[in-house]
Amino acid sequence: MPVNTNPFVFCQLYNFYPSVGFLFGAPRTVQRNVDELNTFLQKFFQEHRQEFNANNLTGFVDAFLMKQQQESRNPRTYFHNENLLFSTLDLFAAGTETTSTTVRWGLLLMMKYPEIQRRIQEEMNKVIEPGQLPTLEDRKKMPYTDAVIHEIQRFANIVPMSVSRSTSRNVNFRGYVIPKGIEVIPLLTSVLNDKLHWETPDQFNPSHFLDSDGNFIRKEAFIPFSIGRRACVGEGLAKMELFLFFAGLLRKFTFQPPPGVSKSDLDLTADVGFTLTPMPHLVCAIPYE
Repeated sequence: MPVNTNPFVFCQLYNFYPSVGFLFGAPRTVQRNVDELNTFLQKFFQEHRQEFNANNLTGFVDAFLMKQQQESRNPRTYFHNENLLFSTLDLFAAGTETTSTTVRWGLLLMMKYPEIQRRIQEEMNKVIEPGQLPTLEDRKKMPYTDAVIHEIQRFANIVPMSVSRSTSRNVNFRGYVIPKGIEVIPLLTSVLNDKLHWETPDQFNPSHFLDSDGNFIRKEAFIPFSIGRRACVGEGLAKMELFLFFAGLLRKFTFQPPPGVSKSDLDLTADVGFTLTPMPHLVCAIPYE
């Protein structure tokens, strides 16, 4: 069975289950990668501390530093340097892997379904001025593109098992008792492919997120970021990134299979790892005019 070799995946897996580190040389490779990333972030934090301006917050790190100043006299504060490092690591590592993998699935699916790609580009032509790239403000004016991005996330299902949780109290679930403190791994696949919520769960179908008038509709069963109080903290950031990256690429390029490969030859089977990634394939990016 193919194995995902992305270093971010190994880092995430090692964070969850350090005892399996020997399987991929964690004591050396993973630790070296983590040390390099820590050094990079510490330098980044120092630069932000020197240039910090409470009236001009530029992102997550500045917001954290402001809160750190406000709670500097609180001995039980959560806004300390260690949490700044690990919170940023979580956003950087997990967000990079999942966002890039979703975009890769998106490009593969656009090659597989060129009629969907054309419809996105036609929608952008109506909303965006010639020579301009999409902005976040354009998303509300592009319901079809938004629906396609959501369907990419549903169909690709890149984190089918989500991440483990622990019960905070005894739970009664469908006749079973789950004791307090038990590790639980939710299967997001069971919802993202549920026939009760999706008309064609096994097919790539942007209409899942469109009403009869072509307006974007939200679905309760759309939970690629998990659900509840412990849902992915980077969900808002990921949604913005996915729209800007994916729409921006299609604004500049049309993606096609290489010569000699037809769209029917494109394989949508996932490469199995900690995340589900597309199988290796070639992509032709043709400038879009």
